[in-house]
Amino acid sequence: MLGFVARRLLYLLPVLLAVSLLTFLIASLLPGDLAYVILGDQATPEKVEALRHDMGLDQPILIRYLGWLGHILQGDFGRSFRTGQTVLQAVGERLPVSLELMILAEFLGLLIGVPLAIACAAKAGGAFDRFMTSTAFGMLSVPTFLSAILLIYLFAVELHWLPATGYVPLSEDPIGNLRFFVLPALTLALAEWPGIMRVLRSDLITTLQEDYIALARAKGLTPRRILFVHALKPSSLTLVTITGINIGRLIGGAVIVETIFALPGIGRLLVSAIGTRDLIILQGVVLLVAAGFVIMNFVVDMLYAVLDPRIRHGHA
Repeated sequence: MLGFVARRLLYLLPVLLAVSLLTFLIASLLPGDLAYVILGDQATPEKVEALRHDMGLDQPILIRYLGWLGHILQGDFGRSFRTGQTVLQAVGERLPVSLELMILAEFLGLLIGVPLAIACAAKAGGAFDRFMTSTAFGMLSVPTFLSAILLIYLFAVELHWLPATGYVPLSEDPIGNLRFFVLPALTLALAEWPGIMRVLRSDLITTLQEDYIALARAKGLTPRRILFVHALKPSSLTLVTITGINIGRLIGGAVIVETIFALPGIGRLLVSAIGTRDLIILQGVVLLVAAGFVIMNFVVDMLYAVLDPRIRHGHA
């Protein structure tokens, strides 16, 4: 297992380095001069030239990247020139909001998708299976912002059951916090459960055709025990991958959802940084989000090795 982890870490480091390079290049090659953005109305040729020299913007891009990477390795992701807040402070304040949203959305997606997948696989080809498969295809075509608007109209405007926008910290009012998170989390979950259901349904149907399942039936085991004890675990490997990939999808969806529901999370921070052209915050947040996604996939690889010993021994 240690050898497997070491090999995966060797693969992880070049990926993280490539992510940092792409993040730096994307932010550096955006149109406009950061010095002019910072100085605003006070920009004069002399002040611009002096600021560019102080920030190292007059140096070759490779030198700038190496210097920026050196600061990153020391934990210095930069400081907003508009608010004076460091990137780590800004992310630290908003990360709990985004993490809570993603955890609730993933939980709701699994809560909807897994039981439906099991029910469809148990009666594969039946009327319920065909109906849910068609419904899943339809839900995949619904954009996140449309689901958000429809949920707000139904539960906030018409029924008055849940608030449309706002946020209450979990430490202040747990019940109020959950009330504000129900609609945003459900919006993201509606986009996640079709993929979960389809993948797990397909793997369960394949597993139920294996020889050891036929042997279990011949021994007289009940269909419920065969399905939940003998078929579900080996069919869940792909589900682990999908769950890890969904984290990246949820980060992308959170940008829209946090803006619509006025949640002070990472997605809204990104939108604000883009709107104010705060490139330092934008660059730092994008790097942290991208690195988090890469690390999450590394964790998924480790879970794979735990669930299936053949993988860490190189026989899968």
